[in-house]
Amino acid sequence: MDTGDTAWVLTSAALVLLMTPGLALFYGGMVRAKSVLNMMMMSFGALALISVLWVLYGYSMAFGDDVGGGLLGNPFEFFGLSGLIGTAGVDGAFAPESLVFTIPSLAFVGFQAVFAIITVALISGAIADRAKFGPWMVFAGIWATVVYFPVAHWVFSFDGAESEVGGWIANDLLAIDFAGGTAVHINAGAAGLALALVLGKRRGFGRDPIRPHNLPLVMAGAGLLWFGWFGFNAGSALSANGQAAEVFVTTLVATAAATLGWLLTEKIRDGHATSLGAASGVVAGLVAITPACSSVTPVGAIFVGAIAGVLCALAVGLKYKLGYDDSLDVVGVHLVGGLWGTLAVGLFASDAATAGVSGLFYGGGLDQLWRQAAGALAVLVYSFVISYLLGLAIQKTIGFRLSAEDEATGIDSVVHAETGYDLASLGGGGSTPTLAGQAHAPAQALARNTEGTRA
Repeated sequence: MDTGDTAWVLTSAALVLLMTPGLALFYGGMVRAKSVLNMMMMSFGALALISVLWVLYGYSMAFGDDVGGGLLGNPFEFFGLSGLIGTAGVDGAFAPESLVFTIPSLAFVGFQAVFAIITVALISGAIADRAKFGPWMVFAGIWATVVYFPVAHWVFSFDGAESEVGGWIANDLLAIDFAGGTAVHINAGAAGLALALVLGKRRGFGRDPIRPHNLPLVMAGAGLLWFGWFGFNAGSALSANGQAAEVFVTTLVATAAATLGWLLTEKIRDGHATSLGAASGVVAGLVAITPACSSVTPVGAIFVGAIAGVLCALAVGLKYKLGYDDSLDVVGVHLVGGLWGTLAVGLFASDAATAGVSGLFYGGGLDQLWRQAAGALAVLVYSFVISYLLGLAIQKTIGFRLSAEDEATGIDSVVHAETGYDLASLGGGGSTPTLAGQAHAPAQALARNTEGTRA
């Protein structure tokens, strides 16, 4: 055991854990005032539920020894984390009974747990304003079990680490996903698209201006996400070493370039750069660099981030053209950004980086690119199909979507018996205002409504 590596991984796990409350702020600010608490509760609910499931069987399904074809780890091998606790010290000195590389297995368990948590929480942004909390929790638990845990095995479980035989994407396909472009962002984005189709559009979507109710919350959330993401990416080195430092820098510069790319796109298209655009550009850059952060140079990371900022800024308008209501642009940012970042490995990877592979633009040909594309497509299709069927089953049985009347009243007061802003208690005597809010209004809506935030 290396104490420095252990300290870095535990610190990184804490940073990634902070990302889920950061996501709650980010999403919470983008919805209408009457939905802010529900939106944040969906993130906190995922945090509570997935933590328990991960300890019981999720970790074992993801990192247990493969039970066939690189598709699933043995759910009983580490059930309840059995076999991973205890010490093997000599003469009273502490030493962990079980190691993953140079860190205690339980440090790795904690680090991977927070990845599972935020992946589930990300999905909720696609169904903001209209999903019941109880059915969301049912979906979250089942989805984590049948989608995230197996996909994490595919992508993150390497032969000879915790298990003797790991997942097929990591070991057979040899696609590079350093910190979760496929397992986290494509996975969550595809699920978000499926649920958006199952639940249907919000009342007034495409007709009424639906704007974010609190942009300072959005920017604060984006800042916490950027801060925590250094644990997400650099922590995935699982060691306090040169690779962690390299990944830290590529994460920093790609995110900065994506923010500039998004703001420039807004300025050219709409005539103004917005705070919401800055916050969303941050997230787009973080998403795109996540799979590629160990395989590109710092200059390559600038290209990956800048292109991600432009692509995602344009992609958020697809829902108006294609007719699906992805409330907070999980598809436009996480699915598109994750796909781009995953494919970018096959284009911009340089053998000068620690991953040691070369993409198309660095003389590597198409070999790595097809591997990246195959891995991304497999996760996208699997997640979308299972998520759609699961969401449809919940809708047909216990009901997933809020009624039209309750949606008009406001999900916070109907489902949680609370409001985010009790202005009457300040002595004004008025009722809490309901503000129309929408994360990413299309350009034509901006033309109709000068108070819109961004195209």
